[in-house]
Amino acid sequence: MRGDEKSSSSDGSPSCFSHFWSSALRTKTLPPHQPETSSVRVISGGDGLVRRLGLFDLILLGIGASIGAGIFVVTGTVAHDAGPGVTISFVIAGASCVLNALCYAELASRFPAVVGGAYLYTYTAFNELTAFLVFAQLMLDYHIGAASIARSLASYVVAVLELFPFFKDNIPSWVGHGGEEFLGVLSINVLAPILLILLTIVLSLGVGESSVLNSVMTTAKVIIVIFVIIVGSFEVDVSNWSPFAPNGFKAILTGATVAFFAYVGFDAVANSAEETKRPQRDLPLGIMGSLLICAALYIGVCLVITGMVPYQFLGEEAPLSEAFTSKGLKYVSVIISIGAVAGLTTTLLVGLYVQSRLYLGLGRDGLLPSIFAKVHPVRHTPIHSQVWVGFVACVLAGLFNVHVLSHILSVGSLTGYSVVSACLVTLRWKDKSSSPVSRRWISSWREGVLCLIIIASCGFTAGAIYRFNASFVFLIIPVTAAIFAAAALYLRQVYTAPPGFSCPWVPIVPSVCIFFNIFLFAQLHYEAWVRFVVLSIISVGIYAFYGQYHANPVSADST
Repeated sequence: MRGDEKSSSSDGSPSCFSHFWSSALRTKTLPPHQPETSSVRVISGGDGLVRRLGLFDLILLGIGASIGAGIFVVTGTVAHDAGPGVTISFVIAGASCVLNALCYAELASRFPAVVGGAYLYTYTAFNELTAFLVFAQLMLDYHIGAASIARSLASYVVAVLELFPFFKDNIPSWVGHGGEEFLGVLSINVLAPILLILLTIVLSLGVGESSVLNSVMTTAKVIIVIFVIIVGSFEVDVSNWSPFAPNGFKAILTGATVAFFAYVGFDAVANSAEETKRPQRDLPLGIMGSLLICAALYIGVCLVITGMVPYQFLGEEAPLSEAFTSKGLKYVSVIISIGAVAGLTTTLLVGLYVQSRLYLGLGRDGLLPSIFAKVHPVRHTPIHSQVWVGFVACVLAGLFNVHVLSHILSVGSLTGYSVVSACLVTLRWKDKSSSPVSRRWISSWREGVLCLIIIASCGFTAGAIYRFNASFVFLIIPVTAAIFAAAALYLRQVYTAPPGFSCPWVPIVPSVCIFFNIFLFAQLHYEAWVRFVVLSIISVGIYAFYGQYHANPVSADST
């Protein structure tokens, strides 16, 4: 809730509940603008990060975060069900992500000086507690995701090593592939923590060093993907593209819900705001540029893989590699394995980088212990946050079979994207005290928030109806209600023009983003819904016992 709508506490000592409520509703004020020529972002106490990232670095950062081994696997997996129509699946998913990216691009331009991403936007647009909940949901995704990627990377590294006769069949499974499971979740992996330690060291050395590694590895994997597309195009048989949609449009739409997560990662660019040389110009360009390049690569791979082999013969584990092997191009399969190693390395590197910057933001705001806010005076990296992130990932990747938790992932991403879209709408609102429309029963701000909640609820309802194969007629009700809520946002609110990059067609674009993101949320495994509720309850408890008492009053506006 906005600061101007909070009820003031009584003159006496406030009760625990009233203190919790007043703290939870605090908002963060916009930081003072700093010139983009400043090489170091100045923070009280001197804990600042160095501006070293240019536009090319940001584009590679976004590509590095989005394209991993999934481009060699997910494309074929979706094609197995959607047929050649998998290309349309990735186009639909890419278009949806472009809309989300437009929202991120505007807010990244509006908050060009500090780290935080979705957490920071929520803290400013809504309140302290909601921002902490968004952080918690995102962070669980990042922690489990990093451990899972580290395990996959270790497995691919072993697979590459086993191409050499000396290592063939001589590497124990517990080194890289994961040892025998105990109690269903415990599984020893030695190589994954070693790889995590090496990447943590690189990230701790400085953003310049880590950016160089990301640039080299990302460039290598993009070249490999382009090479695969070019070589594969000579093996395409256009007759394999017919029928184009063998299982109908619903299979294509279902494929789009899976393909959506293949694009997730462009938000990493927004979290590098404090280390970007010209953030107001380069952040929007970096977000959109990296996403469009990823979309082009995904579509190219989809066309090649469905043209080389009939979709019904595509494998499940390594479809692209198997497709080239079936054409007698074994060497391309080896190159694909090397590309997968490069892809997973950059995805893991960027993931660890983003996590540390989020912890840095919360440490500065007092919602986490101040040690997370410490920045190395020479390296200008949040070394304590970085080491903590690496430690958590090492424990998870080294001891647990985190792949079994994969079905509860993506909750944080979808939640974060939805909240970012809502933040964009609320931050654009202008006071409508002179409006001829009556606000007798509800304030303009509350009415707008209610409309956003209705859109999200309709998205979940429509998603549930679609998921459980209910009659198409039932979809009309939530879709119609969402359209009316979006129309109310458009007609009953006044929107200001933001400085810098401007997302077009506000509030229609953000409303579509919220609806589709929550629609996808409804497609997740029911255990993901349980995870969302349980983690939210735990997060409220942590905030109640620590966050509300330690939030930095200088950073938060408690008026």
